[in-house]
Amino acid sequence: MSCKADLHTHSTASDGQYAPAELAKLVKKRGAETWALTDHDSVDGVEEAKAAGRALGLRVIQGVELSADDYLNLHILGYGFSAPTMQSWLDSLKSGRNDRKYRIRDFLRSKGLEIPLDEVDAEAAGGSIGRPHFAMVMLKHGMVATRKEAFDRYLDTPEFQKIEKGTKPSAQECVERIKAAGGKVSLAHPYQIVLEKESLEDLTQRLTGYGLDAVECYYPQHTPEQTAEYLRLAEKYGLHITGGSDFHGEKNKPNNPLAAWDLDLEWLFE
Repeated sequence: MSCKADLHTHSTASDGQYAPAELAKLVKKRGAETWALTDHDSVDGVEEAKAAGRALGLRVIQGVELSADDYLNLHILGYGFSAPTMQSWLDSLKSGRNDRKYRIRDFLRSKGLEIPLDEVDAEAAGGSIGRPHFAMVMLKHGMVATRKEAFDRYLDTPEFQKIEKGTKPSAQECVERIKAAGGKVSLAHPYQIVLEKESLEDLTQRLTGYGLDAVECYYPQHTPEQTAEYLRLAEKYGLHITGGSDFHGEKNKPNNPLAAWDLDLEWLFE
């Protein structure tokens, strides 16, 4: 079953710019037929997304994006799982994500930057607070010239990642919990992963052993060469192919517009 899809998007339930219902309209306008809302550690926006999507003729997949402790930017996408089965664990992850704002504030304070947390909370608008919200406040106060500078200089550096180590579940736990809840699992944006002890192929093989189903081969920042390599890995290890925009909104992540990848998703609905 081939269809136009975007399987990686974020709403105000985490660190996205648009509420789920607003996002549904934008996804439909972009030309997607199947859409997954994959907020960080949260399914709070899924019911609104499903209702809005149905009204627009979209097929909406319940999703989530999890950050794994193994490596910087190792993210796991879960689809079609039982939300009640996952809820208490996701709640614990969200609680940790909320505590994280104090770690980020203290890290930036050590760099001579005083970030008003009330402004960060306002940027999050009730969703899970993340680095993009800090970046927006830093930009507003002239601490950085661009959102990208906030990440390059402060929020995505090896030094920053040291304060994150040990605060997230392992990739194995992420995969196995989604699978135990009846879901399917894809490895998100492979190009972003900062590998240390393994090659990407080694990691793919290891995750496949835990139950990985797919690789996000199509992504806005993947080069043609990278896409070809990820497609090769998917074929070699018998994995399916997903694609997503990682859309957070023009304000929060301007280089990731919504997508409508041509994907075979029959496996996702089995």
